[in-house]
Amino acid sequence: MADEGDILTDINPDPAANGADNQPAAGLISQYIKDLSVENPNAPASYQWEDAPQVDLQMNIGAKPVNDEVHEVELKLNVIAKAEKGNVYLIELAYCGLVGMRNLPEDQAHAFLYAEAPRILFPFARRIVADASRDLGFQPLMLDPIDFNGLYMQRVQAKQAEGRDPVADSTLSGGDA
Repeated sequence: MADEGDILTDINPDPAANGADNQPAAGLISQYIKDLSVENPNAPASYQWEDAPQVDLQMNIGAKPVNDEVHEVELKLNVIAKAEKGNVYLIELAYCGLVGMRNLPEDQAHAFLYAEAPRILFPFARRIVADASRDLGFQPLMLDPIDFNGLYMQRVQAKQAEGRDPVADSTLSGGDA
């Protein structure tokens, strides 16, 4: 059996001064639905429509600081299913995550907020949209996976081509996904 003095002595033999952690770190603290709106405006008539609905998906990504080390990343999904006779259903979802970051260079923090965090959040938002469309009485809408890193790089390159600093922008909105 180990003596009390031996417990936890070898975990970090060279801790930073005063317990400060100088290593870069980033991760998801929590995730939640911030806003959800589900509409079935033409029910019950829409259940009788024979034409397949056209689905329009709009996506936006935003981030705002909560404090020095925590940001809220918001993944907004707007889905409109339209048929010839009118809207079949509408789903608007703002799915958020609290992201903790420490000691990251600004460009890496920006990439984490606008590419990696949305990539982590998307499967959960996708499930909510699928469940909502199913609960409306339609087939579950299974959104295709999204390459958030590729979208991020496209947006960064577009902003650089415009002569703007992509890291200074507070939002990198996506259009049609």
